[in-house]
Amino acid sequence: MALMSDLHVHGPSLAERVATLREALAHRAAKRKAYRKTYDELSRVSDRDLADMGLHRSMIPDVARQAAAEV
Repeated sequence: MALMSDLHVHGPSLAERVATLREALAHRAAKRKAYRKTYDELSRVSDRDLADMGLHRSMIPDVARQAAAEV
C-alpha cells in the first residue's frame, strides 16, 4: 500500500507571520511612546499656558491620542 501525502500550505509562512507581528508590536510601542510623551509634556504645562494654546486640561488625553495617531 502506498501512502501519498499532499500537503499544501497556503498563506504566509511562519517567519512572515512572526515578522508581521514584530512590526505591529513595534508600531504599537511607537504610538504608545508618542502618546505618553505628549501627555506628559502637556501635563507639565500650566493652566494659563494651556489656555494660551487654546487647550483645557481635560483635552490633554484627546490631544495625546491625536499625536499618537499621526505616528
